[in-house]
Amino acid sequence: MGRRAQNKQGVPLPLDQEKRTGKVTEKLNKQLRNNIVKNSKPGKSTRKSLEDKGSSGGSKRKREKETDNSIAITKSRKSSAVLKTKKDLFEDSDLDQGTGGPESGWDNMEMASEDGEDSDISMGSYEGTSDSDEDEDDSKELAARSSDFLFDKDEVNSHSDSSDEDSAEEDSTEEEEEEGEEEEEEFGELGDIEKKSRKLEKLQKLEATLAEEEQRDMIERNEQEEDFFEFTLPTEEDLAREAESPPDLNVVQQRIQDVVHVLNSFSQLRESNRSRSEYMNQLTRDMAFYYGYSEFLLEKLMQLFPVSEAIEFFEANEVPRPVTIRTNTLKTRRRDLAQALINRGVNLDVIGKWSKVGLTIYDSPVPIGATPEYMAGHYMIQAASSFLPVMALSPQPHERVLDMSSAPGGKTTHCAALMRNTGVIFANDANKEREKALVANIHRLGVSNAVVCNYDGREFPKVMGGFDRVLLDAPCSGTGVISKDASVKVNKTEQDFNMLTHLQKELILSAIDSVDANSKTGGYIVYSTCSVTVDEDESVVDYALRKRPNVKLVDTGLDFGREGFSKFRGKAFHPSLSLTRRFFAHTHNMDGFYVAKFKKLSNKITSPSGENGSTEARSTGGEPKPKKSKKKRSD
Repeated sequence: MGRRAQNKQGVPLPLDQEKRTGKVTEKLNKQLRNNIVKNSKPGKSTRKSLEDKGSSGGSKRKREKETDNSIAITKSRKSSAVLKTKKDLFEDSDLDQGTGGPESGWDNMEMASEDGEDSDISMGSYEGTSDSDEDEDDSKELAARSSDFLFDKDEVNSHSDSSDEDSAEEDSTEEEEEEGEEEEEEFGELGDIEKKSRKLEKLQKLEATLAEEEQRDMIERNEQEEDFFEFTLPTEEDLAREAESPPDLNVVQQRIQDVVHVLNSFSQLRESNRSRSEYMNQLTRDMAFYYGYSEFLLEKLMQLFPVSEAIEFFEANEVPRPVTIRTNTLKTRRRDLAQALINRGVNLDVIGKWSKVGLTIYDSPVPIGATPEYMAGHYMIQAASSFLPVMALSPQPHERVLDMSSAPGGKTTHCAALMRNTGVIFANDANKEREKALVANIHRLGVSNAVVCNYDGREFPKVMGGFDRVLLDAPCSGTGVISKDASVKVNKTEQDFNMLTHLQKELILSAIDSVDANSKTGGYIVYSTCSVTVDEDESVVDYALRKRPNVKLVDTGLDFGREGFSKFRGKAFHPSLSLTRRFFAHTHNMDGFYVAKFKKLSNKITSPSGENGSTEARSTGGEPKPKKSKKKRSD
């Protein structure tokens, strides 16, 4: 038995009659969809796809997609809008491609639609002609398949007459024209790109709304978790047991997090019989053990930040800073240098908008200190933070500049590049062994305006004065470069800090006295350290302002970095200290650094008692004091 005999299909209808019957089915489909979609209020793209009356299989699948998705819209209020917008975007691509793929998930619906259309034809043409049980079964099957697709058998039969077909075709044409006019009014002459752009904007707004709701839910859950949060400080017996054997690092890390959580909401989460100092002492002990610091240094550094930020600071010190290089503009340009290194397989990027000569090296197949470009003096391996003091000093061509602590030469050669090898730079360093690297870098980078000298910086006003600008990168504890030198964590004591701060105060006074206030282009002093402690930074600068009233702080010219402290732990400094700048590893991804810039107003110093006196000998600031001649004893 053939396939047609099994299904009891009749002779195919003529083409014109088949076309009219198909339009009747389309009319019924449209009426049904209008009833379903009426409450769901589909968007413009949905109405556009509903009015597409193509006879291809792809058009049928798109119409059935619209029906299914429209029903799904009424079930979910939040996700429906996002799904609808995404579906419209996919439909635009379907319209360009014609039909969906064979695995699009709509093949079953397509078969139902085609069977429903065939049932219209067969039922209209052979109504009342079946006289066997097999025919009755086939009719029931066709009716069931029609009901699955939400068609009513009587309604289909009633519209199979030729008179109804003509009126349905006319009504369908009129409705299509009306909807086409509405679509033109809504969309106008917008292109496909603009339509998709609007749909994407709607989708982004909906996703942003859902993200805000999710964030609110997360905050509520966190608040609920805090209600059930409980933490108890270890007792003396627990601490004694931990002292006998090293505690587990995971336990210590979790306790650090719990203590920080309690300190952030101390009034709600603390134990009633515990003070804040007890929590801080426990946190200091745990962090000193976990990060490997001495308790003295860790407590000194923790005073700089809130508790949560202090954790970030110590974590950043465990990670090495990116390798950075400075382009030597005396020999090349940054663009040419970058291209040459890229050709050698170096992965690099510009250091940031704040520097025009810096490059960050992420990866290199060869040692970055052994390339032909390095040997030729095209760049200097230098930390990004070391750029900052020279940028603040901003030496000009034809000036006389003093670098009081210049080895190994990164800042000296940077100054020479800004001065274009004009003027003169006195590169001084008290350590004669370190000057070997200084001389080597000066020769390699092609600097020809530098004079290398070996003096104690505190002697410089007596040795030579009258400089236009002075750079003092003072010796310090190195608390800003712990990622490079981990020994700082344990080898610095309170005595070391006292000795360093005393030396720094002497050097900054010598630097101020070495500058000529009458310089036409200069009269500036820059003080910098690679330390983040207040003792070596703000305290030293405040001391210089009190001892040398003839100077003032000015803006450093650096458009990033944190302001210096004008108050710290109950101690008030000069208000102008807010002009100084601090840099930290966890916020700026560079070594910790401090920069202050002075402007010298006069060569005369007013002592606290009110007496006036001149500074030491300067080439432009005044005549040297005449030496007193010793009188010969006469017999």
